[in-house]
Amino acid sequence: MRPAYMTQQGEAFCGDAIELLAKCNDNSVNLVFTSPPFALQRKKEYGNRDQHEYIDWLLQFAAIVFRKLKDDGSFVLDLGGAYQKGVPARSLYNFRIPIRFCDDIGFFLAEDFYWYNPSKLPSPIEWVNKRKLRAKDSVNTVWWFSKTEWPKADVTNVLAPYSDRMKRLLKDPDAFYSPKLRPSGHDIGTGFGKDNGGAIPSNLLQIPNTDSNGVYLRGCKSVGVKGHPARFPAKLPEFFIKFLTDPGDLVVDIFAGSNTTGEAAQALNRRWLAFELVREYLAASAFRFMDSATDQELASVHNQILAGKTVNLSKFQMRLPLNDVAE
Repeated sequence: MRPAYMTQQGEAFCGDAIELLAKCNDNSVNLVFTSPPFALQRKKEYGNRDQHEYIDWLLQFAAIVFRKLKDDGSFVLDLGGAYQKGVPARSLYNFRIPIRFCDDIGFFLAEDFYWYNPSKLPSPIEWVNKRKLRAKDSVNTVWWFSKTEWPKADVTNVLAPYSDRMKRLLKDPDAFYSPKLRPSGHDIGTGFGKDNGGAIPSNLLQIPNTDSNGVYLRGCKSVGVKGHPARFPAKLPEFFIKFLTDPGDLVVDIFAGSNTTGEAAQALNRRWLAFELVREYLAASAFRFMDSATDQELASVHNQILAGKTVNLSKFQMRLPLNDVAE
């Protein structure tokens, strides 16, 4: 099957991810990072499933991902929460997913992460805005699954900037800090005054989703199409790509949407594959790799992809990755 478009390091395909994944070699993928359509009560234009069938539907993809991952590979899944239909009580679907993935397929839950989006609008409207019975839902669960208990990972690749307090400690440890036994019983010694280049990040990732004038949306505006309605910020896949892979490794997104994952992977010198069922979304996602393109070139590429032609985007430039990925 021919890709819809290709770059120096990746290829984007239009089609069912189950069929496309099946064509990949077993034990060949280092990281699958994706955000599938959430199991929401309200139907979305990108095709979300009903809650009662969602887990079985997602399990089909996960079983194939397991076979395609290398033994030290990882599967990272971004999922939003949901409420039960008609009542202000939370659905448990996204908490049942790790149980089914581990019990039915054989994954291990390496760690649970939580993506806090401080710019997220208040929702759900009925329980938060209208009746004022609940706080707004601003956190997604991000499950990090692994094929074995020992996946490839290096937290030093995603160190966070030191706080001002820590910077003062490093500048003059003796004046600012006295080693002592904490109430918990932990012995905090002079080693805490060593500069390690940054702080170990927590599993709470504070990343605002506020991109309003990036190359992707500029391309959409130029061609006159709507952007994908459920995009995540580039800093989210960047964190896990840096954390769980090395340059040259293969990163795959099985629900690519606007292909933020592919953009982040290429900017970080990883190979990538993107699978997306809706050709219109995939055609617009090419704009992420065309920062140097004219309006005419954007329109030409978009039309060629819609027509089913394969486009090589290698001649275009793309922007560099963002610097700090976690706070």
